[in-house]
Amino acid sequence: MRSRDLWQALSARRYLLSAWPWRATAYLVTGAVAGAATLVGLAVALVVGGALTVVLVGLPLLLLTALAGIPLARLERRRLRLIDRAPAPARPVRQPPATGPWPWLVTRLRERATWRELGHALLFALLLWPLDALVVALALAAPLHLAATPLVMAAFGGGEEAKVLKQWTVTTWPAASGVAVLGLLLLALGGYALGLAAGVRAELTRVLVGAPHEGDPEARVVELTRSRARLVDAFEAERRRIERDLHDGAQQRLVALTMALGLARLDAPPGPLADQLAKAHGEAGRALEELRELIHGIHPKVLADYGLPAAVADAADRSAVPVDVALELPGRLPRAVEAAAYFVVCEALANVGRHSGADHAEVTGGHRDGRLLLRIRDDGRGGADVAAGSGLTGLADRVSVLDGRLSLSSPPGGPTLLSVEIPCEWTERFA
Repeated sequence: MRSRDLWQALSARRYLLSAWPWRATAYLVTGAVAGAATLVGLAVALVVGGALTVVLVGLPLLLLTALAGIPLARLERRRLRLIDRAPAPARPVRQPPATGPWPWLVTRLRERATWRELGHALLFALLLWPLDALVVALALAAPLHLAATPLVMAAFGGGEEAKVLKQWTVTTWPAASGVAVLGLLLLALGGYALGLAAGVRAELTRVLVGAPHEGDPEARVVELTRSRARLVDAFEAERRRIERDLHDGAQQRLVALTMALGLARLDAPPGPLADQLAKAHGEAGRALEELRELIHGIHPKVLADYGLPAAVADAADRSAVPVDVALELPGRLPRAVEAAAYFVVCEALANVGRHSGADHAEVTGGHRDGRLLLRIRDDGRGGADVAAGSGLTGLADRVSVLDGRLSLSSPPGGPTLLSVEIPCEWTERFA
């Protein structure tokens, strides 16, 4: 069976007769070349960027230098194919919330993988490539020089002497032949040394810039995070589907029924039938109002069409307590974030109207440092408790699904302050 990676090949008897020693050599040699080029590139970028910082031109260059590990990591994952036929995928990263260079740059700078790859680039440029070159010199170049001693003696020494590694002089052919045999033996050992060095070097590269193994805890955390995000998106999609079906189906039928009952009530003569029709017309109207409230609670149309600030303003207008709203956002947020934030505000305002005895409330917030910040404050009696069945426990769980945090401060006598933080990026400008 043909070996798929270098470690399997090293345990085979025919290792030295296979292509793997050459592949290991190619891996180390290309690593030395790439590392030297990386060192020169980083040095030039830092010197030029630092020199131009006084005129602010160098700041973008220094910022881009932080991303130098990304292309180098991509190159290293490709080089791994020299000693491992299995692909080396990259670590999972978040997708930018919008197209364009700026969202991409912000997303990359906030990824742990970016800084891990930058650390690998610095380690590669300062330490790893000299080690690659040293291993190749000791395990390949020196034995080849020893094995070529008779040729050097014949070609350059006039058949009388030859320098061995520029340290010793060989003056006889038996001595030159002995040095050549020693060189061949060291070359065979060097083949294994090259394989071991390349294998260790590749394992380090996989740890720094490769994706975690499926059995690693980090890989399980990544998969759990992805599955949780998929569940949130599926939940929001199902909510929108139910809202659309109720709006376009049941609500339209109730509207038609209400109109039909109204027309029948107008045509019916006074009497018991007219009274029954009037009663049925009133019940149909109330059912229609309740259905509209239900649809609004599932996924309000104003939230889908105009975003979180408009939806919060609409909820404030419907609140039993006067509410001031000061919510400033640069654009639309992800749908799951908007929905979670909206229902937190609605539940908080409902609690203010039912339990707080407040005369006034306010909703403030915005988007700062990659997070949505919300503050709902009222001047009521205080003493609110999340664990007392206020409905905020479920909302806290919903916020935590999005890696957010919900906190409540409500001392006796007030005021009550509900704070929400959800990490997110804006996705598009308001029209």
